Amino acid sequence: MKLRWMFALVALMVIAAGVILAMTLNEVSSQWVVYIVEGIMLFCLVVLLLFYRTTMRLIRSVSNGMDLLREQDFSSRLAHVNQREADRIVDVFNRMMDSLKNERLKLREQNHFLDLLIGASPMGILIFDQSEVITMGNKAAASFFGYDDSSDLIGRKLIGIPSPLAAVIKGMQPETIETVRLSNSKIYRCSRLSFMDSGYAHPFVLIEHLTSEMVKAEKKAYEKVIRMIAHEVNNSVAGVNSTLDTVASMLEEESDDALHATADVLRVCQERCLTMSRFITSYADVVKIPEANLMLTDLNERVYACKEFMESMCNERDIRLHVQLCDECVQVKIDNVLFEQALVNILKNAIESIGSDGDVYITTTAKPATLTIADNGAGISPDIENKLFSPFFSSRPDGQGLGLIFISDVLTKHNCLFSLRTFDDGLTRFSIRFK
Repeated sequence: MKLRWMFALVALMVIAAGVILAMTLNEVSSQWVVYIVEGIMLFCLVVLLLFYRTTMRLIRSVSNGMDLLREQDFSSRLAHVNQREADRIVDVFNRMMDSLKNERLKLREQNHFLDLLIGASPMGILIFDQSEVITMGNKAAASFFGYDDSSDLIGRKLIGIPSPLAAVIKGMQPETIETVRLSNSKIYRCSRLSFMDSGYAHPFVLIEHLTSEMVKAEKKAYEKVIRMIAHEVNNSVAGVNSTLDTVASMLEEESDDALHATADVLRVCQERCLTMSRFITSYADVVKIPEANLMLTDLNERVYACKEFMESMCNERDIRLHVQLCDECVQVKIDNVLFEQALVNILKNAIESIGSDGDVYITTTAKPATLTIADNGAGISPDIENKLFSPFFSSRPDGQGLGLIFISDVLTKHNCLFSLRTFDDGLTRFSIRFK
């Protein structure tokens, strides 16, 4: 039963009791007694009405407060009802609303700061829901996966993102940190962690780009080692060659056939020393790549200029070269000499991967400006894909691991994005994207 109906019922009971009492007293008492009783009853009704109004004002105030809480309107306040006990409740409620408003404002400011921090962070950040769907990501993470904006990641799963980095993160165990090197020579430190929200663990991923720091550290280390080895070997080889040349010349002047045979052996040793010197020098040349002198160039013209030379390389092994250039002019900033050397190295690797009787495809696109060299050779196994651009790594038994280091260094100097992978169609593609 509602409160107002309870008050109405009490009022009716008081009135009925008064009427019955007045009728009874009218028969046994004087008229003045009846008037006094009726006055008392009327006074009780007035007090009851005042009590009802005060109680209802308090109840309406509490009801309004509940509505404010339900609508999360923490800026409004309750007015006093001019009743001491009720106003104490109103004051407590208003102080609670002030506290909730301040906490909500503080939380909004912290969330806004966190959003700005995530957006401006050079570290890639991804937040997932319970179904492993990306609910939040920043621009750095989008660029790591090859997208232009973080909105391209929202609502997607890692399994649906065509990126080697996404595959690596997908395979990581919860609460682990891994440093990975991908087939595009990029190095990342990936942390797969979680935080609690509303009683549930929400996974998130931090991606730190370490390529420039790692490459600089690796290059500084192997440059020092190469210079030291080259210096010592070349100095020693120079002295040994000089001695061998002198002794061989002296033996050749003799008439004894045995001495002539010994001289021939010394010449072989001398040639072997020169070969070792050239071998060491080839390593030393890797650390002497000059800075790129970038000039605006038509990529199609540069590829076409190298076509005849590349065809001669392919014809020696019965390999067919297919060049498909974009109809539009593809303007890029490159150092013609360095880029041609890198292009020749890429093509050489493709030819060696095929061996003989295969196909090489060279294609260009304008938007975005890209160059792709594909071959149908042996391919790259997943085991070595992420080691390709490691210093001095080679998948061939007789390889020195210099070609990919040179290519990586040249393309990095050109600010290019590149990758080397074998796809499901059986083609191994070296893709270069120009900025």
